[in-house]
Amino acid sequence: MKAHTPTTSFGRRSLTLAHVATQIVASGRPPEKVVHKWKIFHAICSARARLGVSERALSVLNALLTFHPETALRGEDDLIVFPSNERLTQRAHGMPASTLRRHLAVLVDNGLIVRRDSPNGKRYVRRGTSGDIELAFGFDLSPIVARAEEFETLAAEVEAEMRALKLARERITLCRRDIAKMIATGIEEGVPTRRAGKGPADWQEVHAVFRSIVDGIPRTATRSQLEVIADELSQLADDVLNLLETHVKTTNSSANESQSERHIQNSNPDHPIELEPNLQKGRAARAEPKSQPTRFAEGSYPLGMVLSACPDIVDYAKDGISNWRDFIATATVVRSMLGISPSAWEEAQTVMGELPAAVVVACILQRGAAINSAGGYLRGLTRKAEAGEFSLGPILMAQINSRLREKRRA
Repeated sequence: MKAHTPTTSFGRRSLTLAHVATQIVASGRPPEKVVHKWKIFHAICSARARLGVSERALSVLNALLTFHPETALRGEDDLIVFPSNERLTQRAHGMPASTLRRHLAVLVDNGLIVRRDSPNGKRYVRRGTSGDIELAFGFDLSPIVARAEEFETLAAEVEAEMRALKLARERITLCRRDIAKMIATGIEEGVPTRRAGKGPADWQEVHAVFRSIVDGIPRTATRSQLEVIADELSQLADDVLNLLETHVKTTNSSANESQSERHIQNSNPDHPIELEPNLQKGRAARAEPKSQPTRFAEGSYPLGMVLSACPDIVDYAKDGISNWRDFIATATVVRSMLGISPSAWEEAQTVMGELPAAVVVACILQRGAAINSAGGYLRGLTRKAEAGEFSLGPILMAQINSRLREKRRA
């Protein structure tokens, strides 16, 4: 008498059309088909999100595969394994029985295995007089053979998606690094920014555009979202680089003239650095401190940018701040109010320059209680400036970022 192959589960487990569909696929596998069980298992692991199975369920599937004695799964063979719950729990690294049953149900519902339950629900094998297996009750691995190509295709799609996601993230990281450093260079070198059809736009605006793109990156972004953001950052990086390249070409075209002018200016080491054309008349009788030439000349940082980063200093101005002269005069007042000693102030002006020292004082004022000793903080920055480790750009950009965060919170 021909043995009957069970199609339903023991007990109160119901039969669904999805279970029937899985059994149809399993029974239709070509007998000549052969797959490597661990290669297919790796593909299933790669595509687990698409298949709707968890890592714990895959550990149960791994345990089931170990009970099949052969590495090759053949379509013509009987692919039913029949371990007891106790042995299956051991190979699933001590998984509790209740958890084991839940994950077995997940594997069945997602068409990775088929239940072949015995009349009493136990798993066992019935052998003939020759010792060959006549009928086995347990879990049928046939769907893994029948759906092997599907699993491999899904795994390839997932891996391609992951590669594209990684490339998009790399593009974003590279663009963020390039843009941030190019903006800092533009600020420190006083590179003018121009837009088509518009007048000059300061670097603060460029930085605000950069931050708006970066802040718009979702915490858990999809590949398509990251590719759009990467394109935006790449375009911005090209635009900023174009500004720097244009400035370099323009500067090189008049290199001889500029070199001559610099030679004339540097011929007198005691010549004061011109911060503003009308400032020198008011300070004609004042001796400038002798110091090494500083790279912080007027125009490196627009006054509007500095006041936007440090607006509190305006409150201490006698008649407002409309130029660098007003700014430096107000910083002198603020210096005294912050408790910075005259010696620390004079040393900072000597090493950094008058304008950078005033900007640093404005930043110290803006940070308020975050700095315990304004004098000590200024002396520390002065030491860094002497060692060539001080740059005003990062301090200003940090203050601008802080202001932008405050506006967003407001």
